[in-house]
Amino acid sequence: MKYTELKSSIQEGAKQIYLLEGDDAYFRLNGEQQIKSAFLEMPELNYTAFDGESLKGSNITSLISALKNYPFMAPKRIVKVTEFYPSESEYENYLKPLFEDFPPDSILIIVNVGGKKGADLKRKHAVTFIDCGKAEPDTVAKWVYLTMHRAGVNISAQACSAVAEYCLCDMARVSVEVNKLIDYVGTGEITLNDVEELIFKDADFRLYELTGAVARGDYTKFCLIADELITKSGDEAYVLSGLFNYFKNSLVMLSSNDSDKELATLLKMKEYGVKKGREAARAIGEERLARLVEYIYGCISDVKSGKVTPQSAFKLAQNFIFFNHG
Repeated sequence: MKYTELKSSIQEGAKQIYLLEGDDAYFRLNGEQQIKSAFLEMPELNYTAFDGESLKGSNITSLISALKNYPFMAPKRIVKVTEFYPSESEYENYLKPLFEDFPPDSILIIVNVGGKKGADLKRKHAVTFIDCGKAEPDTVAKWVYLTMHRAGVNISAQACSAVAEYCLCDMARVSVEVNKLIDYVGTGEITLNDVEELIFKDADFRLYELTGAVARGDYTKFCLIADELITKSGDEAYVLSGLFNYFKNSLVMLSSNDSDKELATLLKMKEYGVKKGREAARAIGEERLARLVEYIYGCISDVKSGKVTPQSAFKLAQNFIFFNHG
């Protein structure tokens, strides 16, 4: 299930094993807290935490023993383990008997970022998988709206979407920025202009905007964003590297026959991002993308070898992008 469905699931009663997995730290942390708030009493006696890195081979028996202990004057005992990636053989030898005959008075919470090799725990018996991956922009914007509404603050759909975009749908950052906006306005209304002024657009998002200006041929916008990025990072090489990675990925998206989903896995992106990236790449064209990748790579190489300064290399790249000459 999605993280947003966890609250409703908890209201229906406790599950035996929760696997909170995904790259959004806010979802992982708050999911764990929701489960503990609902089912944990006297945590000093009924809560134990393990580091998954220490649970290898026969050491997994310590986790099993903790789960088989009875809760003290409470309905449930909760055991949490973080970054736990047992191998398939470790699952078969130690965990399978536990998962298939799970102690009725215990709850196991597994909190993983994901991406490491191991048994596919989310498909195992008694496991309730909570997807803690980054949410789509519409979901984040809805969360922003509801949170503002509960705090007595009015905000437009456009402003909610801007918060999500500027924070790259990173819920940990969205949460901080939303609280900042609520503190700023107290009660009343947050406008799009307030969002523009109060939330610093993530450098990655500004790079996204920068490359979007290339696709549209918007030279003025490109210069304004580039100046901001260079001022904040103090380094033209950073912007050059961002341009190179963007054009390289765009070329892969445009020339590959893989599906959006397959490319998202390959490039470590969201599927939606690949879809939009392909649209922008088509606007630039495969031949031009190939020339941009080659030229900007040459600029970066010249900086590293001391042939040109980062400032000169960036100006050369900028001229090539918009005027097709070095």
